[in-house]
Amino acid sequence: MSRFRAYEEQVGERSHQLRESMITAHLPLVRYLVNRFAAQLPSHIDPQDLASAAVIGLIHAADRYDPGRGVQFKTFAEQHIRGAILDELRACDPLSRTMRDKCKMVEREMHRQEHQLGRNPTGQEMAEALQISLDDYYCLLDEIHEFSFISIDDSWDDDEGHPLSLADILGDDEHKGPQSQVMAGQAAQALGSAIESLPEKERLAVTLYYYEELNLKEIGAVLGLTESRICQILSQAMIRLKGKLKPFRP
Repeated sequence: MSRFRAYEEQVGERSHQLRESMITAHLPLVRYLVNRFAAQLPSHIDPQDLASAAVIGLIHAADRYDPGRGVQFKTFAEQHIRGAILDELRACDPLSRTMRDKCKMVEREMHRQEHQLGRNPTGQEMAEALQISLDDYYCLLDEIHEFSFISIDDSWDDDEGHPLSLADILGDDEHKGPQSQVMAGQAAQALGSAIESLPEKERLAVTLYYYEELNLKEIGAVLGLTESRICQILSQAMIRLKGKLKPFRP
């Protein structure tokens, strides 16, 4: 019995060491994801709060990870870290339901205008359809920017438990599982066509943000526009692209 107990203690110690090493090795992933979110969020949200939530998400991932599922820990941890960050953001944002309603309203109207016009509606056409001024429409895009950004990074699971998000599809993730690779490939093909059909400034802004990883200020310098205007352009582009992704969501 004493030998068995000693063996159990050795196994438990090795398991604890493995857990600690996984957490330590993936702290850079926490910093990367927190910085990705924090760079686009309002100043009243403290990045340190996001970092704390993200670390908790990493710890939960280490506690729940099952290598028998065939999913790499980095992929599994990223899903939990993102989920923890999103939960923290929603807890800090009492207007999230209002933002969601506004975003859906604009998305529905944009879809209706695209169907009627047979092309992407302009900002002026969207403002007229919503029966508001162009300035008010731009203000609306500013308001929903945060929600649009969060939704873009929100993820769901495929049949194998691998996370997939629009940000992953637009970005570069070499650690997807086979099922995620198939789903991402199909969605990427559809999104490639959708991105090409965007108005020029929106297409360039999306490319610079997701592929070149420039921030709003840097994109503004390239396009000769203010950060606020780039925010509006990205918001409008994301609303268009989210509609194209719907067939790929469960």
